[in-house]
Amino acid sequence: MIDSHAHVTRCREDADELLAAAGEAGLTRILTVGLDEASNREQIALAEAHDQVFAAVGRHPNDADGFDRAAADDIESLAAHEKVVAIGETGLDFYRDTATPDSQRAAFEAQVAIAGRLGLPVVIHMRDAEGEERAVAESFETLDRAGPGLEVVLHCFSAPEWVERAGERGWYCSFAGNVTYPASEALREAAVKVPDDRILVETDAPYLTPQSKRRDRNQPAFVVETAGLVADLRGVGYDELEATVAANAARLFGW
Repeated sequence: MIDSHAHVTRCREDADELLAAAGEAGLTRILTVGLDEASNREQIALAEAHDQVFAAVGRHPNDADGFDRAAADDIESLAAHEKVVAIGETGLDFYRDTATPDSQRAAFEAQVAIAGRLGLPVVIHMRDAEGEERAVAESFETLDRAGPGLEVVLHCFSAPEWVERAGERGWYCSFAGNVTYPASEALREAAVKVPDDRILVETDAPYLTPQSKRRDRNQPAFVVETAGLVADLRGVGYDELEATVAANAARLFGW
């Protein structure tokens, strides 16, 4: 199994302990994702130290204020590292107000451009205020403008009404622990609709712990619960889903 999105250095536990637990759970690859200049470097250092870990570098929309040309250049420079396999996470978050919408848009567009120039996939965060779809709709518009050559991962996929539109564009949809929550029926229905060659699973650790472990902070090993549920929803065995998502991630990230 793989974890297509985690923030390993944000977990409280020692990274070696977390990665050992992940190995015991059967994980062979983990993408650990940067959020800003400092954490980008933390993810690269972790990836350098562990063969099964790879990194994404970017600026999260919640931290987009102050993003400038120097910040974009820094991301592009870090992306040349051999263990960096994606740009992001980036996107739009209109749920929290820790960064202005215009700052988020500037950071998002710059990172999409970097991903396009370097031929790397871009990892997308989209979150709206309750009952709205502004962030999702605008994110789709921004990505559409980049053209068909860009590989897109909709991380922690939480926009079930848009799953067909994502499929039409050939974008990857990655499901996290929130798909296991009792209130997430629409999200579970969406998990069935993603094409076989575009589905991924993730933890978003240390966030979004799967239902049976809600008292704990999330970690990469817990992706097996999410994967098990997604396999059941799609009417396939765990081993079949494992092979599918592993192949998808290998094709996407080149690891």
